[in-house]
Amino acid sequence: MSAELWRPTAGCGPDCLPGEGRAGASPVRQVARLLGVLGMLLAGAGMAVLLPVLPAARRAAVLRAWARRTAGVLGVRLVVRGRLPRRRALLVANHVSWLDVLAVLAVAPARLLAKREVRNWPVLGLLARAGGAVFVDRSRPRDLPGTVARLAATLRAGHPVAVFPEGTTWCGVVPPADCRPRRGFRPAVFQAAVDAGAPVVPVRISYRSAATGATTTTAAFLGDETLWRSVRRVLAARDLVVDVAVTAALHPVPGADRRVLARAAESAVHLLPPRPVVSRPTLAAVGPVAVPGPVAAGAGLGLAA
Repeated sequence: MSAELWRPTAGCGPDCLPGEGRAGASPVRQVARLLGVLGMLLAGAGMAVLLPVLPAARRAAVLRAWARRTAGVLGVRLVVRGRLPRRRALLVANHVSWLDVLAVLAVAPARLLAKREVRNWPVLGLLARAGGAVFVDRSRPRDLPGTVARLAATLRAGHPVAVFPEGTTWCGVVPPADCRPRRGFRPAVFQAAVDAGAPVVPVRISYRSAATGATTTTAAFLGDETLWRSVRRVLAARDLVVDVAVTAALHPVPGADRRVLARAAESAVHLLPPRPVVSRPTLAAVGPVAVPGPVAAGAGLGLAA
């Protein structure tokens, strides 16, 4: 398996980010937000000790409350459209920012697919492990079948799982379409849903300015940019809103083609016509599935192959 397949790239660069000199939060407010985030990280460290011993429902509620509060102290307002299924599901979302993880956890405290390095991150690594994250070593493509099997087992056990199948972050603005990851949603993780007989729920994440209503790249985490620089930009933002749109679930039949399923989910997330797909003759096509249309107004962890 080539490095290009395993490590997706986007066409984004510094020109995709907002220009300097725009009016933002005052320095005092930025410092207050930073102190608030540090406090939430400390609270998260304490949560990591308690989460493994809590009942599943209580654990989900605690994670949801922590994620919502952390987004709030960052100055980010969360707006949710649509409703998640009450049972296990594979949640698949586009990937713009490190804030996407908070947005997903604030809506559905699912078990995340995370790169191996996250395991050793201060506080966040503790929370990921305590929350039952599935870790993948992206330097070992041959481990991919085992990772998919672990995801399927997690779904069979009744737990929701969240993944970002684009495999990398990008600015999230269309156009320019050439910024999107070249190969779109990677199909591998969808095999876990097929094997477990679990629905796939496409989730659309976008960021906008509350003042203008326009889409913004303020939260985007791109290329060689450091995490600290991205965090500083969010801390300085004024009226940043993250919209989380939950679309209709896709229900694959047994033996469905994961590539067809991936393209259907990608179309639902990006509101685009599905990309051409050549199905494997040995696999059944995705079963009776309605690919949803637009929802009524109101750094990357995917896998290849």
